[in-house]
Amino acid sequence: MRAAIWHGKRDVRVEEVPDPRILHETDAVIKVTSSGLCGSDLHLYEVLAPFMTPGDILGHEPIGIVEEVGPAVKNLVPGDRVVVPFQIACGHCWMCGNGLPTQCETTQVTEYGMGAQLFGYTKLYGAVPGAQAEYLRVPQAQYGPIKVPQGPPDDRFVYLSDVLPTAWQAVKYAEVPPGGSLLVLGLGPIGAMACRVARQSGVERVLAVDLVPERLDRGRVDGVTVLDLSAFDSADELKSAVLDLTDGRGPDSVIDAVGTEAHGSPVAKLAQAAAGLLPRRLGSTLTEAAGIDRLGALGLAIACVRRGGTISVSGVYGGAADPLPMMTMFDKQIQLRMGQANVRRWSAEILPLLTDEDPLGVDSFATHHVPLSQAPDAYAMFQKKEDGAMKVLFRP
Repeated sequence: MRAAIWHGKRDVRVEEVPDPRILHETDAVIKVTSSGLCGSDLHLYEVLAPFMTPGDILGHEPIGIVEEVGPAVKNLVPGDRVVVPFQIACGHCWMCGNGLPTQCETTQVTEYGMGAQLFGYTKLYGAVPGAQAEYLRVPQAQYGPIKVPQGPPDDRFVYLSDVLPTAWQAVKYAEVPPGGSLLVLGLGPIGAMACRVARQSGVERVLAVDLVPERLDRGRVDGVTVLDLSAFDSADELKSAVLDLTDGRGPDSVIDAVGTEAHGSPVAKLAQAAAGLLPRRLGSTLTEAAGIDRLGALGLAIACVRRGGTISVSGVYGGAADPLPMMTMFDKQIQLRMGQANVRRWSAEILPLLTDEDPLGVDSFATHHVPLSQAPDAYAMFQKKEDGAMKVLFRP
């Protein structure tokens, strides 16, 4: 089969690899019909390169058709249409039973002290072959895959794999009070969908910050008050504008949907680049022990949120030596929640919104549909934010 293969920093190639097969009784194999390109994949493209191995198959946002199931998989049959969550979880351990499949005790990567295995996402999360491919082996298929109806196009359901539950959890964790306000930092796929989820949930005042014109335009169409980062000379100016829009106190809640590749952190960017130039073993050791993130977005969230407010972090961070303004956080009595989205915890709540009325606008959410063969160009385009690329779906 063909798959998108990682070969090095900014080096993705589409190559022929062996077809996956059933290895364990709880496995399934699906034929992938669509697979998303995620902002988290861009971290592998550059920042988290030290944790990758040449030959790794990328991707973690698939929808497809079941081809084969192992003998212990009783809930699926060949021909079923399924969305596969990006995390791999068993569904029966203590963590899964308490709504935390990202911490599944059956698939935790204990070698690195990490949570549940993820598809296509570094050795830290099990180096499990990913979903930007023609076929995918799905471990723990007795629990993970979400059956969806035949008929509607893939765009209707594919975002159940990651985008929708990640945005949903971000809004849930933000705990916007009735009549309250929400600031979303970053209008990439997760930030944009979080704005839509918040509006659908009844949050009346949603503000968002970005600097890409197409993303700002989409936010306006979605009824969001947008702030163009490039129009401000300093973070203090931006903070003042946010306070002016939120009764002088700041928003009740802030979602950081940016993460480790935020603009405005030149020292951290240089450190990340330096680690990426080292041999992989040295680079991964340095990143694990002394890696730092670009904290521009998180710093802005801490500065802007009102006293006693909540910050919800859905953007991916990977540093180990990040200085945080603990005095400010303590003094402002900030509540902080974060983590990978627990997909199966939220999927049943989200599914009723994936109707013909399409209240979350999933049918038109993707800006680009491209053949898998164009994956190298799509990665470069998405990282550079060219051609209005906000969400890319591959068609294997």
